[in-house]
Amino acid sequence: MFLVWLGERITERGIGNGVSVIIFGGIVAGFPEMLGRGFIARQNLGGLLVFAFLGLATVTVIVLFTEAHRRIPVQYARSQIRGGRMYRASGGTHIPLRVNMAGMIPLIFAMSVMIFPGTVASYFQANTGFSGDVARFIMRLFDANNVFYWLAFFLLVVAFAFFYTMVIFQEMNLGETLKKQGGFIPGIRPGKPTTDYLNRVINRITWGGALFLAMIAVTPFLARTVTNVQVLQLSSTGLLIVVGVVLDTMKQLEAQLVMRHYEGFIR
Repeated sequence: MFLVWLGERITERGIGNGVSVIIFGGIVAGFPEMLGRGFIARQNLGGLLVFAFLGLATVTVIVLFTEAHRRIPVQYARSQIRGGRMYRASGGTHIPLRVNMAGMIPLIFAMSVMIFPGTVASYFQANTGFSGDVARFIMRLFDANNVFYWLAFFLLVVAFAFFYTMVIFQEMNLGETLKKQGGFIPGIRPGKPTTDYLNRVINRITWGGALFLAMIAVTPFLARTVTNVQVLQLSSTGLLIVVGVVLDTMKQLEAQLVMRHYEGFIR
């Protein structure tokens, strides 16, 4: 309860989402311990260097895909009546469609689904006979050291990324919103053709976001397999949270500086 209260106070009086900042602090606080475990595996120096490279590459890719978006040009035509005469004015803007619109939600959904069978099977592993054999088989199948576990995790992340993105995008109803506001996409008729066009675009770019999330999800397994470093664990969810909180905080700081007529620091 105290952490929830503290998160709300940070959100109201600070910069950034308070709960996310607290989670960020908890993840970053574990980095020194990870460095300490790295000294245990210092005999495998080559594996440690490859592990560090994979970590930096993962952070870079997360930043790129978090900020990546497709800009859809939009034109607005407005009519105003002044003094008995009609004046037409036009303007242009764009709709930024994010490549990774789902965020880290697919990872959480997929992880919950993967944990559930093993958890249920663990209640029956002590049984004898057919039920016990099935329970132990399921536990081995959904063990984190099994290739099947990570393959299923990969596919579930892709599926949930499409599912969550489509649910969120359909709720926006951008085609009807643009039509009501007098906006249109150049070369596309307003109404249903605009909705169909936006659906095609979001379907294509979601493939990039879904595959990105799936690769980030299986990065811990790949890092452990390639480097043979067993004492270190590369948390894909933790890296997504850390990078997301840092980017969000930088944007809010930039907005505060620009609002107070400073130049800012993000170029």
